[in-house]
Amino acid sequence: MASIKQNLAGQPLPDFRNSGVMLRILLGVNLLALAAALVQSQGVQDSLQHFIDMAAWVQPLLLFNLALLAVLGNSLQRAPAWIGRTLVLLLAAASAIVLSALWSHLIFADAGGGGQALLRAGLLAALAAGLMLAYFALRAGALSPALVEARLQALSARIRPHFLFNSLNAVLSLIRADPRRAETALEELADLFRVLMRDHRELVPLADELALCRQYLALEKLRLAERLHVEWDLAPDLPLHLKVPPLMVQPLLENAVYHGIEPLGDPGTIRIRLARRADALQLDIVNPCAGGVEKPRGSHMALDNIRERLALYYDLEARLDTDAVALGDGRHEYRVRILLPCRAQRQ
Repeated sequence: MASIKQNLAGQPLPDFRNSGVMLRILLGVNLLALAAALVQSQGVQDSLQHFIDMAAWVQPLLLFNLALLAVLGNSLQRAPAWIGRTLVLLLAAASAIVLSALWSHLIFADAGGGGQALLRAGLLAALAAGLMLAYFALRAGALSPALVEARLQALSARIRPHFLFNSLNAVLSLIRADPRRAETALEELADLFRVLMRDHRELVPLADELALCRQYLALEKLRLAERLHVEWDLAPDLPLHLKVPPLMVQPLLENAVYHGIEPLGDPGTIRIRLARRADALQLDIVNPCAGGVEKPRGSHMALDNIRERLALYYDLEARLDTDAVALGDGRHEYRVRILLPCRAQRQ
């Protein structure tokens, strides 16, 4: 299995396909260009003009390199760290030299291009690339303590003690009436807690996460009986092999039961929908809400933990959105949506 630690802190290079990485590179290089313009100019107006002139050369070079790095991302990450960094620096220098030569030839009709000018362009591009690589290395190091804490606290979402207590009571009530069903329920409960207590440094296939959710809901069904109904809507092309952070869905279902179904006086339905949307996996969980359209109290911890884990692993490419909606006739719904990148994952 892939490890979250390996994917974040252990990779020699950032994931150049990640939109957050691209955005940081764009901002970082342009800030370097602005700093260079301020240093070389006499006044603010002169600095602005100098920056505009520099940006006309920097932006095409930057976009070309980002596109090429996105294509070569997997190959670079499979290479040893020093080879990957060296190739990035050489790519930046070579593309800067070629672009400067073309720019000089097409714009200024200078066939020679000036050897020293081309060399300086290559060195500046390599320097900028080196600074960005150093930034990403420092950022990975700064994230590591937060990642460890997230593993210990956020990743290890625990089922609330009241669930264990109520589930055991429900099983005890079945021992005399239906011993076989009680035995099955105890086995499922043991399997569920075995999963919850295991090492959560490993990503898990989506199929395993969904199987855990079905086990959890089956136990809650045992406790709540006809008060709980569940509707599953899984798309046929669902990538069940996709690796996801463990315990990403189960805490959301626990919130739906604890804050949605239990306070209701009438039976309620939890709707779970999973579908693929282009290069994204979309998860929707909808449950009735008895307390109006405000966010259910007590649900913040699980939502914040999941948001933190998604940000640590997927950066800006994953989202978790919540919404409480009034349906009329005094009925309300609480909706949670998660979007995950669904392209080929790094090994």
